[in-house]
Amino acid sequence: MDVRSRLAERFPLFGLSVRTPSVELQLPTDEDLLALAPLATDIHGPDLRPFSTPWNLGADDEVQQRLLQYHWGRRGDFAAASWRLELVTIVEGEVVGTQGLFAEHFSVSRSITSGSWLGRRHQGRGIGTEMRAAMLHLAFAGLGAERAVTGAIEGNAASLAVTAKLGYRPNGDDVNVDGEDRRRELRFVMDRADWEPRRRDDIELIGLERCLPLFGLGEP
Repeated sequence: MDVRSRLAERFPLFGLSVRTPSVELQLPTDEDLLALAPLATDIHGPDLRPFSTPWNLGADDEVQQRLLQYHWGRRGDFAAASWRLELVTIVEGEVVGTQGLFAEHFSVSRSITSGSWLGRRHQGRGIGTEMRAAMLHLAFAGLGAERAVTGAIEGNAASLAVTAKLGYRPNGDDVNVDGEDRRRELRFVMDRADWEPRRRDDIELIGLERCLPLFGLGEP
């Protein structure tokens, strides 16, 4: 029995997998995190600041350490009332980035938010769209969500293109403060009625049933 299977016996989220024809989303083991960490040091060019919090800026060693600590923390504080499910994106056996979905009091709100990133050398291949589609399938088809919201800093063309392609609707904006800079963050929403016409039949959810109590759910 491999490490992931052994971990899944004690913490079912390690047995959860979302598979499309080209990508797979899984909770990262420490081995996955060691593959992911170097990617965090090269996500975008030096003139871009696409994230609402510039978590990936600084010395390479510091960025990688922060990434490990963040993912370890999200495992440890996962609770039905407040969860941040941070999954690694795997393509042809290689870790290429992360796709997260987050919620507060999900069993009542049925609303999730999301965030994602890809290592720069893996961008421009359609992976970002595919992994977000996988995340939405997990949320709507698997967990019974009724709404998904997301956002992007104005000018983040790649993220905005994925959001538009998947059918999110504009939902206002917000102010983001980055040091001394004041930036506009665009907000978007997708309701179940928006997602259903785009529902795919080639996305597989594996190991979800054992995880449902961790989300505060029975059968969705």
